[in-house]
Amino acid sequence: MTELQLLPQPRSLNSTGGTYHLQSDWRLVIDAPVAQDVLLTAQRVQMALRQHAGVDWSLAASEAGPARDIGGVLWLDPACDVPAQGYTLEITSNAFTVKARDAAGLYYGTCTLTQIVEQSADSLPCLHIADHPDFPVRGVMLDISRDKVPTMETLFGLVDLLAAWKINQLQLYMEHTFTYRDHLEVWEHASPLSEEEVLSLDAYCRRRFIDLVPNQNSFGHMHRWLRHAPYRSLAEIDSYPFRPWWGPHPFSVCPGDPGTLDLLRGLYDELLPNFSSRLFNIGCDETFDLGMGRSRQVCAERGGGRVYLDYLTTLCAEVRARGRTPLFWGDIILQHPELVPGLPRDALALEWGYEADHPFAAHGELFARAGLPFYVCPGTSSWNSIAGRTDNAFANLLNAAENGLRHGASGYLITDWGDHGHWQFLPFAYPGFVYGAALGWCVEANRALDVPAALDRFVFRDRAGVMGRMTCDLGNVYQSLGVKLHNASGLARILQIPSQNDDALTIIRDFESLGITNYERAMVVIAKAMRPLEKHRMACADAELIEAEFECAADMLHHACGLGIFAQEDDPKVARPLKRKLKRNMQDIIEEYRALWLERNRPGGLDDSAARLAAVLELYG
Repeated sequence: MTELQLLPQPRSLNSTGGTYHLQSDWRLVIDAPVAQDVLLTAQRVQMALRQHAGVDWSLAASEAGPARDIGGVLWLDPACDVPAQGYTLEITSNAFTVKARDAAGLYYGTCTLTQIVEQSADSLPCLHIADHPDFPVRGVMLDISRDKVPTMETLFGLVDLLAAWKINQLQLYMEHTFTYRDHLEVWEHASPLSEEEVLSLDAYCRRRFIDLVPNQNSFGHMHRWLRHAPYRSLAEIDSYPFRPWWGPHPFSVCPGDPGTLDLLRGLYDELLPNFSSRLFNIGCDETFDLGMGRSRQVCAERGGGRVYLDYLTTLCAEVRARGRTPLFWGDIILQHPELVPGLPRDALALEWGYEADHPFAAHGELFARAGLPFYVCPGTSSWNSIAGRTDNAFANLLNAAENGLRHGASGYLITDWGDHGHWQFLPFAYPGFVYGAALGWCVEANRALDVPAALDRFVFRDRAGVMGRMTCDLGNVYQSLGVKLHNASGLARILQIPSQNDDALTIIRDFESLGITNYERAMVVIAKAMRPLEKHRMACADAELIEAEFECAADMLHHACGLGIFAQEDDPKVARPLKRKLKRNMQDIIEEYRALWLERNRPGGLDDSAARLAAVLELYG
């Protein structure tokens, strides 16, 4: 049997020898208590057979009639011994059978079958697969608040990819990007999702066995609200004794202000009915300023952890009252481990961390010992990087999967954030999505997954087999600078400095004690990583766009190197022409960046994101 590439790789696949030759005019039989419940799954198989094997099969709900024209059976049997969401797939010399105890498992079995048909056309290898997931919940969380709000076309396309890889949860991280009817001032320039769009996306996800989970931050990260006069009185602190990374506006709401709860109740009542999910992520992460302002006295008297827990408990009660189970980010409560047993018993903690060595083991053990349900939440490492941090992402994803499985996590949530302008293009999240989806399904079978090959086959459809490796190599450019930063790459950080600091050139000159040779070495690595681009033979629908996105990302990385060199150049005869060159280059980058943004995303947030690049341009006069 020619070796198959499957994503995720099943936990058990045995070749039984021989080949199954498909013929036209056969039947695909649906054997289920209610055939209509899995009709869409059957139709997807029917379409795959037509598209990749060139055979037209009719659908039937009965095996009555001549057995010789039954080419395959989709068998849904709630009483069978296949694990939940699992399936068996058997291909013999005269038929294939996919068997499952639930509709999701049957769908996942046909996802595997479809991948086999794509690679085998009308001659399928005879085999037996027995498969089921390690984690009941396997999700992706996409940031749509800093600053990209994807178009519906982009979201639908992403859902199709994720569903094919057996992802079954999607969260869209939200601060202000929903059309709350009484809060136009907050979202009017953000191109938010409307109620109708959420309803449409939810239905699209349900048909692919993905739970679209509502997500509305409710404590910290409320600066998009508190910057506006009608909400500013709800802030924990109005001004800071330091320069916050999030800008000059208040960050967290005051937990003791009755108006805070009134606001959130209204948001929940408007947002939640548009989602069919019984889960709701209320955020509550990174409350950096709790106790710095209006809560200072009560935090001093009762402790900041207790104040946090009481507020979280109140929010969880509001969620329960609306028939949902609350999810919350676990970073703050982990700073007060003695309070973990006091968490609401039905609240689900999201244990997040994005470095390779994040302590998923210790934190998972703490939640497990307290008997609390939790997800492990690694990341794609794409944000604050421009092109990703490939090796860190893979180690982080594997660390989370191994320790989540060891300590009984019920979910595995791959996060993709948009900090500081969301400069990374979508393809740089794909390595993390691919490897994470595989690990979330079965750690042991997928820890050694050939991610570049999987990217070439299942994302880029690259017949030359170069894009997957190039994506991973460009994502490892961050290592060439010789500096390790937390949650960021050095080259991205250099380009961020001008929008965050007044004396940017001085800071860049002294950045991590790097010298000109460090930047020159990085330039060589960037050029080497990009060299295979001209050889690609991508067959995906957005191939031209992906090529342009890679070129723009490489230009941004290369420009960061040039800026690092310029900041250290003391000879005016060298500095002046370099300055002119960098100015023209950044003008071109900004123009291209803005055009590419609009290919996948709405215009809201673009000005904010591009302004961070414009701050670099201003350095050149």
